[in-house]
Amino acid sequence: MKALLTSRAILLASAIAVAPAAFAQTPADVLVVAATIDDIITLDPAQSFEFSGNDVTQNLYDRLVDFDPMDMEAGFKPSLAESWEISEDGKTITFKMRDGVKFHSGNPVRAEDAAWSIQRAVKLNKTPSFILTQFGFTPENVDEMVKADGNTLTIKLDKPYAQSFVLNCLTANIGSVVDKELVMSNAEGDDMGNTWLSNNDAGSGPFVLNAWRPNEAVQMTAFPDYFLGAPAMSRVIVKNVAESSAQRLQLEQGDIDVARNLSPTDVDALQTADGVKIQDEPRGRILYMGLNQKDELLSNPAVVEAMKYLVNYDGIAGSFLKGQFKVRQAFLPEGYLGALDENPWTYDVEKARKILTDAGIEGGTITTKIRDLREYVDTAQTLQASMAEVGLTLNIEQMTGAQVLDAYRAREVPIFLGEWGPDYSDPNTNAATFAYNPDNSDEARATGLLAWRNAYAVPQSMNEATVAATLEQDTDKRAQMYRDIQKQYQAEAPIIPLFQRIEPTGLRDNIQNWNSGRSVTSVMYRQVTKGE
Repeated sequence: MKALLTSRAILLASAIAVAPAAFAQTPADVLVVAATIDDIITLDPAQSFEFSGNDVTQNLYDRLVDFDPMDMEAGFKPSLAESWEISEDGKTITFKMRDGVKFHSGNPVRAEDAAWSIQRAVKLNKTPSFILTQFGFTPENVDEMVKADGNTLTIKLDKPYAQSFVLNCLTANIGSVVDKELVMSNAEGDDMGNTWLSNNDAGSGPFVLNAWRPNEAVQMTAFPDYFLGAPAMSRVIVKNVAESSAQRLQLEQGDIDVARNLSPTDVDALQTADGVKIQDEPRGRILYMGLNQKDELLSNPAVVEAMKYLVNYDGIAGSFLKGQFKVRQAFLPEGYLGALDENPWTYDVEKARKILTDAGIEGGTITTKIRDLREYVDTAQTLQASMAEVGLTLNIEQMTGAQVLDAYRAREVPIFLGEWGPDYSDPNTNAATFAYNPDNSDEARATGLLAWRNAYAVPQSMNEATVAATLEQDTDKRAQMYRDIQKQYQAEAPIIPLFQRIEPTGLRDNIQNWNSGRSVTSVMYRQVTKGE
């Protein structure tokens, strides 16, 4: 049966690709998406850490807890686990599994599968495993720390972490529950099914994988026995269309329903196109300016403060970054627990000049390295012009992304302009890199911390507050702790959040309930419908 479905899906995809524009129309129960998906390396949820791969696994698998795609600001909610309890010491979470849920194979979803999925992810130790191992799990102890007993799953933690911290992390794709029996029947040696799961599916999610052809397409079919009800779309086809202009043309012709990688120019052109609408969603990525504290000029607090007023926030967001970013001066993206919705800085050259004059700074030269992406270069050149107005010279060296990243990780970029994307849907994911750096020495080699990369010796009080926020059990209090950390950070940190990325999605006007995942998760297809 599956082979038949796969063949039919391939034929459908081919028909859509070659149909004449005048007659092109996607079927009423099929969603066709154009996106750049050449970053998919694997579809094993214990390994996938690329944007497009996570978009797929999000729809193939369920997790113990998850987000409502249409109300993600409400936070996590029960999914495969219908309830959970926290021990008095805060170090043990016991989940009760939902009865009657089946994997795509027909096997029942058991607590044993959920326990084994976490154990497997920790033992495989692939890139996203840190999301789980930060709770004290190791390949050696995870079988004791994570156990199934009948219909319950018990997770023991090394510290009494905040419930919201643990559960937010379990909503990540690495928290996906996989079908143990199916996966192990396809294991090769000691790989725990990793090779087979790279291009196969062992989930219980709303869609079943039909085929993934690298750099070409992903095809999924609705799972009719999905425990929350079968999706409205019987199939989803995601085509790899790299060029924005090609996505725009196919959307206008009706060959596709959704275009996900549109340039600002093509977005503007589609605003008045017949049968098309644009939907903007904030994503989790923050564009920031890092001022390296190894640089003598940039380490002066007056220069750090002045630089905050030399960025033309509204001008940049309204011109070459229009439709791509919006002003965001806090390190937590909109939609995250504890996000601070305050933008305290404005473009004010006179204020910056006075700050520098009062500090006795009359000029100075900085040579920096910028990745050769248009948005970063344009931002740097705008900053260069405003710095010149207060007597500061900025020399810009353009490099490839790899070259800049190597230099940045070696603490050799005086002013860094780039983006940081959260690794999981909890505020600690950004707080632990922007506002935490317990060892600022070169020997620490803490290259994963943005604070360390910019040689920012985070105050001990902020380090302690960041750790304390991971242990606060009261979610409201925890949210306020992150807001307080961000206020302190805004007041003194030399790493300055500037903008939050916006994703404009082109949709045929009959597409309803589309959700790209906003700031905290990946795209979800289950709720999508088509009108007349």
